[in-house]
Amino acid sequence: MPGSAVLQLAPLEALYDYGHGGEDFGTAVREGLSLGQKKLSAKFLYDARGSALFEEICTLPEYYPTRTEISLLEKHVTEIAELAGRGASVVEFGSGASVKVRLLLDTLAAPDWYVPVDISRQHLVASAKDLATQYPDLTVLPICADYTRAFDLPRSVRAPILGFFPGSTIGNFTHGEARAFLQQAASSLGAGAGLVLGADLMKAPDILRAAYNDAAGVTAAFNLNLLARINRELDGDFELSAFRHEGRLLEDEGRIEMHLVSQRAQVVRAAGKTFAFREGESIHTEYSHKYTIDQVQTLARSGGWEPVRSWVDDQSLFSIHFLAAR
Repeated sequence: MPGSAVLQLAPLEALYDYGHGGEDFGTAVREGLSLGQKKLSAKFLYDARGSALFEEICTLPEYYPTRTEISLLEKHVTEIAELAGRGASVVEFGSGASVKVRLLLDTLAAPDWYVPVDISRQHLVASAKDLATQYPDLTVLPICADYTRAFDLPRSVRAPILGFFPGSTIGNFTHGEARAFLQQAASSLGAGAGLVLGADLMKAPDILRAAYNDAAGVTAAFNLNLLARINRELDGDFELSAFRHEGRLLEDEGRIEMHLVSQRAQVVRAAGKTFAFREGESIHTEYSHKYTIDQVQTLARSGGWEPVRSWVDDQSLFSIHFLAAR
């Protein structure tokens, strides 16, 4: 595989490391905190600590997406397996702890490969080792990469190929970025591949606000961990208590935005540069777009996929889509 380093990692087949996880964090911080509206990409939230905190978020009572999606998968996984076909190779984008994919692997007919793709190398290796132990007849091949960037699958990964992109992560992209991701996924997986896509739906504002401003403060800790990561990795001197988390609902734009809001005027140093903050000034850290079914299908077609089937829970909170690459 050109441009990749292969590390033998028993009991796994190998680990393909594109080095995307080491994308220039320092440059991103220097550039992002120099903008009029300071911002950092949501992908930087997911270091080992951030990934663990997000797994905790998924268990919170206010955070409906995870339990709703799991319930939908449990209800319709047999249909998904039939659409995927026998001997499927499953490629999961942003695999995290590889929890939901177990429902697929337990139901698919003789799955051949499982290829988790994640930017957090440490978290990826740990979860891949765990899954490889639990599924000794399955070949597990983790790929450390930023899945929004080009990467090739190993030649040994055979069709039929089923992409798996759960958790409404598609909502973290702008609409243009979401289209670009779908185009990239179609290119990586190849013509004729399937894709199981989770997408959060528009709903009552109070449900949305609560999901991103939980009472236990776990989402706040997840967001603030980005500043702690800057301190750890880029010699930053952010005082975490001088910032607060805020999940903002922008109804007209159909999205939630996560921000870190400065509690006072201050100057902070990070990545070899100083940054001035006014009181109330924020760092925008994440989008979470919400969709209608028609919007998801339109987006899929623009990204090179044909909608095949969709499933929605009884409360219309969340949706799962099976798409086919054109």
